[in-house]
Amino acid sequence: HVELVESGGGLVQAGESLRLSCTGSKRYFSSYAMAWFHQAPGKGREFVAGISRIGDRTSYADFVKGRFTISRDNAKNTLYLQMNSLKTEDTAVYFCAASNLGIVENHLSYDYWGQGTQVTVAS
Repeated sequence: HVELVESGGGLVQAGESLRLSCTGSKRYFSSYAMAWFHQAPGKGREFVAGISRIGDRTSYADFVKGRFTISRDNAKNTLYLQMNSLKTEDTAVYFCAASNLGIVENHLSYDYWGQGTQVTVAS
């Protein structure tokens, strides 16, 4: 079982940056591919970015390419999402998730989820 806890959300102005963190339980964190999803009010959970177990491969949704960077530090059991040039449409609850299947965009393929952290981007 992997417990995940997100932090770093908040209220920012459009064009500003935020860095989200997701800390996992020590024993199994490096055994899983990890991803960030977001969910806006009234919408489904959407893939944002994913990273392989050892961090050698990443994948991004088209709407964040060039603006967001996913990374992980397995020694610290921590996943990151650096979000630059934020837009109002990035407003959502952001979740980290762990998968045994590698980087996949289908949220149903993820075994463990954090509780989410709110990101609000004001115009």
